[in-house]
Amino acid sequence: MTPFLAELLGTMLLILLGDGVVANVVLKGTKGNNSGWMVISTAWALAVFIGVTVAGPISGAHLNPAVTIGLAYAGKFPWESVLPFISAQMIGALIGAFLVWLFHKDHFAITEDETAKLACFSTTPAISKPFSNLTSEIIGTFVLVFVIFYISDANIKIEMDSSAKIGLGSVGALPVAFLVWAIGLSLGGTTGYAINPARDLGPRIMHAILPIKGSSQWSYAWIPVAGPILGGLIAACLFKVLQ
Repeated sequence: MTPFLAELLGTMLLILLGDGVVANVVLKGTKGNNSGWMVISTAWALAVFIGVTVAGPISGAHLNPAVTIGLAYAGKFPWESVLPFISAQMIGALIGAFLVWLFHKDHFAITEDETAKLACFSTTPAISKPFSNLTSEIIGTFVLVFVIFYISDANIKIEMDSSAKIGLGSVGALPVAFLVWAIGLSLGGTTGYAINPARDLGPRIMHAILPIKGSSQWSYAWIPVAGPILGGLIAACLFKVLQ
């Protein structure tokens, strides 16, 4: 398996299982309907664990443009590999979101709440305040990326560049799952903790393409893209200063 395919499949599994649990909780008539935030937060952490386990030995399991950019800025990942990795993450997110719709399409059909249906793909703020929402995403992603620097195995390499030090590897699967779980429980209540541009933008594009009624809320879409990238860069800056 190539690093590109590993990032694609890892992100696909992340979105399929992460957005899948949201669909199970919020869509009408599912067995898990109304099972709550704790279920969503826990399942998202497990989705990260599974995605990292699959992709880790091959690509380092970034699964997140904010992680890829942060690692590159910190000198732990080659800049020439950033675009291929982000492309793979976006494609994987699109496929994962499509599979969520395909799996739950009968429940999408009977669910009237358009906001609930969008939640199965992308994040929305609890209180719409752009500056506060952006700040939430910056802080949440800062925590994610900064801690990842201390979880990652500096000896993991990839085929594109045998000297590249890149990311989590399979040994990072469990710690990063606990990290995402902690972020969800502590910092996720304001925006739904996208903390990953591909996780939000890819599914939002799929929501707009698929035959689902309701707005994709494009006026908000820049926040879960810009916030995580800024948070990742701030984390990389602090990490470099502390070295």
